[in-house]
Amino acid sequence: MVVKALRAGQWFAVSLLALNVALANAGDSAAEPSDEIVLKNGSRIIGTVTGSRDGVITVDTEFAGSLSIEQGQIANMRTNEPFVLQLEDGTVVQDHPLIVQDNELVLPASMSGTTAYPLAQLMVVNPEPWELGDGYKWTGLASAALTIENGNTDTEEFDYKLEAVWRSLQDRYTVKINGEVDEANNVKNAENWNALAKYDYFIEGPWYWGINAAAEQDRFSDLDLRYYIGPYIGRQFYDQPVLTLSAEGGLVYVNENFIMAEDKEYPGANWTVNASSDYLGGDSRLYMDHNGIVNLSDTDDLIMNTTFGLAFPLMFNIEAAAEVLFEYDSGVPADVEKMDQTYRFRIGYVW
Repeated sequence: MVVKALRAGQWFAVSLLALNVALANAGDSAAEPSDEIVLKNGSRIIGTVTGSRDGVITVDTEFAGSLSIEQGQIANMRTNEPFVLQLEDGTVVQDHPLIVQDNELVLPASMSGTTAYPLAQLMVVNPEPWELGDGYKWTGLASAALTIENGNTDTEEFDYKLEAVWRSLQDRYTVKINGEVDEANNVKNAENWNALAKYDYFIEGPWYWGINAAAEQDRFSDLDLRYYIGPYIGRQFYDQPVLTLSAEGGLVYVNENFIMAEDKEYPGANWTVNASSDYLGGDSRLYMDHNGIVNLSDTDDLIMNTTFGLAFPLMFNIEAAAEVLFEYDSGVPADVEKMDQTYRFRIGYVW
């Protein structure tokens, strides 16, 4: 009995020792050093670097959650985990930690030429497949706005909007559809839609060329159908979150069919300006979309559409936006207003 007791005590001691070793190993594993960033002002940030894009390094910390640090503020940095690094000149470095010394990005010695680059040349950490030339990135928006009012006047207003963009390194496809149907006392007082399809091919740097085709209908402005098609050349002037700005100009063939007025067709010049900004912060987005067509046979015949908006996230991928739309058409019949103004609040899903 004594021998059995001793053996039981020995097994208990061995088990306790094994438990202590396991806990010690777990502690050592949990105590593995985190990524470290040293700023030019001497501040040290300890955490886990999660990525870099548009000149901003993101790092998760225990004391302040997720932080965004401009690359220009970083003097030294070292990560424990390897990343895929993409530089401005197109160089891609696979499975290498993010190492910065004296504001220079340190790359493997096996690379030909210099192994140190200014940190400003780091474009993306862990780029998406399309950014490496593999396939397309699909982004889009589907939203609607519905207003119902009952009382002295029964009104129903329904607006819808669909946008989709497929982007690769070499080209881009864009589709946009907008529409509106309004009723008052069971009588329609607005019914219109427009659709646009575009193809862009990137030439070099910020320049690209493309072709677009569009169609629209607005029966309460006497427009049964207008469509146009033509080529253009564009330039991306800025492409940063604080400001994206692009402009396009080209030639189009325009055909207009009216319900009452005389139909017409003409050569036209068209232009487009698109801008957006995250200046207000909080993942909100200010944006402006403008396009126009002028009749080259009669320059007094002018069409311009401009949308100003503020979009902001609600939850998950749900986005809300307040917009004002100005639509000008100098060629409408005399009894139709040349300028339409639309104010709307919409909610939609973005991806």
